[in-house]
Amino acid sequence: MENHDPEHPLNVSCFLPSLAGGGAERITVNLLHALEDYPVNLELVLADATGPYLEAIPSTVPVVSLDTPHVRHAFRPLARYLKQRQPDILLSHLSHANLAAVVARRKSRTSTPLILVEHLTMSAYQGQTFRDRLIRPLARLLYRSAESVVAVSEGAARDLERQLRWKTGRVSVIHNPVVDASLMEASTAPLDHPWASDHSLPILLGVGRLTPQKDFPTLLRAFAQLLKERPARLVILGEGECRTELEQLCQQLQLTDSVYLAGFVSNPYPWMHRADGFVLSSRWEALPTVLIEALACGCPVTATDCPNGPSEILLQGAHGILVPMEDPSALCTGMRQMLEKEHDPEQCRQRGQSFSFERAARQYMQLFQRVAGDCQDSTVDGN
Repeated sequence: MENHDPEHPLNVSCFLPSLAGGGAERITVNLLHALEDYPVNLELVLADATGPYLEAIPSTVPVVSLDTPHVRHAFRPLARYLKQRQPDILLSHLSHANLAAVVARRKSRTSTPLILVEHLTMSAYQGQTFRDRLIRPLARLLYRSAESVVAVSEGAARDLERQLRWKTGRVSVIHNPVVDASLMEASTAPLDHPWASDHSLPILLGVGRLTPQKDFPTLLRAFAQLLKERPARLVILGEGECRTELEQLCQQLQLTDSVYLAGFVSNPYPWMHRADGFVLSSRWEALPTVLIEALACGCPVTATDCPNGPSEILLQGAHGILVPMEDPSALCTGMRQMLEKEHDPEQCRQRGQSFSFERAARQYMQLFQRVAGDCQDSTVDGN
């Protein structure tokens, strides 16, 4: 890597598997937008250039596709990319991509500094395949060679340090860029659904991939209990492998007239703006973006006190209701209290603003400059 001249912008390449419809992918696109006004030249490198967020990439950011549908096969084309482009920094997101990035740098025989961003709580992640279960042992082996490792919440950072057997403080914390003016503007878009204009019944909202992590079955069971006490409606935005299971559970619980499984929705913010309460039922998180977005839209929230993120976002319950995980009765009680309690939308919005684009961009730029500076110093010392 050439010595970095502080008068010139850094060349930073962002790497992740694809732009499939998940929280980490959306956050990466947010970060690209957040950094637009900073002295940095960005390039987005995707193992496979697919996914609904492709259209949201800033027009100023070039996209490179490695044309590898499985990120575990991406290390060879990524190594060639690093050898050809030699960016000042490779910023990698998500565990599988992070492992590929470390291997790619070794294969490339370049000194490109690596910043690895971990978007999950490592101890809670079980994975669906044998390869998923290799993440923790491989991370212990490979993450140590990165110039910096970032977690998206304090809880996730401390958890990652325990899993990697590192000393406290070695993992940096940068909260996700979630809230900006465009989010607030998008929340005012019209909703084309009959429930949206019908204020006779309260609407509860859940958002996330239909996966075991999000534990929507507990939400459905809690909602079924709530309906025995008061009428309401539930909207769930998201798609995933558990859809059939959730549809069957809705039928078993006789919820088909009261629950709307909307599928993936590119703009969930009008629903957050319209809903009478947002519910997060997850078994684990790192920093649940949707919880922050709901607050930013002025929506009261109830969340499971799962590892990690909800308690940190809600300041131990000061800005929302926290309940135990996998407990339909407790979640039902939380939802009922949320609907009965007077809330201040402006207070919710102010808490959401703590996770702004500007704040995250500033912290990432400080990290980029520090890592580039450290690498420059070590190159000079080596000479």
